[in-house]
Amino acid sequence: MKKFFAWVCAMLLAFQIAACGSWPSNAPQAGNISIDSGQDEVSLTLWTYPVGNWGESATVANLVGRFHNEYPNIHVSVKHLQYSDGDSMIEDAIAKGQAPDLVFEGPERLVANWGEKGLMADLSDLWEKEPSSQIYDFARNACQHKNGEYYEYPVCMSTHCMAINYEMFQEAGALQYINEETHTWTTEGFVLAVQALAEHGQEQVGAVYCKNQGGDQGTRALVNNLYGGKFTDGTQTGYAVDSQENIKALNLLYGLEGIRFDPEMEGADEVSQFINGDLAMAFCWNSSLEISQTLAYPKRSFDIFPMAFPSEDGKPVLQGGIWGFGVFDNGDAAKVEAAKTFISFMAMENEPYKRSVWASMNWPVREMGDLYANDALMTEYGIFNQYQGDYYQLTSGWADARKAWWEMLQKVGGGMAPRQAVKEFSDTVGKSTG
Repeated sequence: MKKFFAWVCAMLLAFQIAACGSWPSNAPQAGNISIDSGQDEVSLTLWTYPVGNWGESATVANLVGRFHNEYPNIHVSVKHLQYSDGDSMIEDAIAKGQAPDLVFEGPERLVANWGEKGLMADLSDLWEKEPSSQIYDFARNACQHKNGEYYEYPVCMSTHCMAINYEMFQEAGALQYINEETHTWTTEGFVLAVQALAEHGQEQVGAVYCKNQGGDQGTRALVNNLYGGKFTDGTQTGYAVDSQENIKALNLLYGLEGIRFDPEMEGADEVSQFINGDLAMAFCWNSSLEISQTLAYPKRSFDIFPMAFPSEDGKPVLQGGIWGFGVFDNGDAAKVEAAKTFISFMAMENEPYKRSVWASMNWPVREMGDLYANDALMTEYGIFNQYQGDYYQLTSGWADARKAWWEMLQKVGGGMAPRQAVKEFSDTVGKSTG
């Protein structure tokens, strides 16, 4: 397989994170953050979503262990979440007055959801310290609530994409419809490729999964890109799903042989079926998924070729991801300060920060030199960062809009006319945003 060496590098990277490791000689150095370690003993709970190896217990245990060595009076216990039920677990903990102290996730949850509800501690004082001024503006803006407070301190970023089964496309004569150099394709090329695969005998080319919100960034990007539609109005105040462009895209997908709407499938299920060779393409994809899936299934019989989502002019607008730490304000000032100490260590001190980024299998939110020198796979995925669009996940009513989105896809898959389905989506989110 042509990516054999890429996944070998990925395994070496994973071992480097877990072991002491050496640091790249070309990596920039920065002074350590000055933090008071003389505080009383404090116990913290950290709940992490599966962002790369932040969802892997051994890796996180190693990262946290390094923190314990520096701050033995702050004890951090870790709980690993899945996207399928992580939100409900946290909501249940909140309802019981047992919210975790720290959560590792993105602004759509930490800022637009729990921050919007007044549940998160303000991290503005961390943003006043270096190296915070070096964080990219779009990441800074995404972590700040409209009230001016910061409810997240970011660690890493990525751009979501899709992927195809290269051998399957090759055998069906469908490679002619993609640009292998830029990893892009047009809507017309996408349609022709799906048709070629279906005619070649591949009954399940792609699946519009809609069981829940797991992996919904993929279905949103697919629908929005096909004919230039949008999900929000660009001002973070409302939603723009009810448009001719999105209706046209939904009609296309519903009527395209080889594409099915599946109300029993979530993003993780689609990934599994793609890796097993049951699907020719995956809409829920990114670099960390390729690494983790390659490590889990080293005997996979085909090459994964990452692609941008198809658009009419071949110029995609992709959804970015930002991940970092948020702190629930559980009424204990000592715990909040200890949590900030943990964040400062993991996201601001130079060497722990690099390990944190490597563990995420994503890219740093500030300039850190080439952390992935000689890594063919990460270099390949780096091409998608140039296509990153608006970070719209902070729009008011985001949690309700996500739910309304997959419910809308279920309705379309069940036979409801897309025009009616998007209208009902708008009626729902209109009520949620007031």
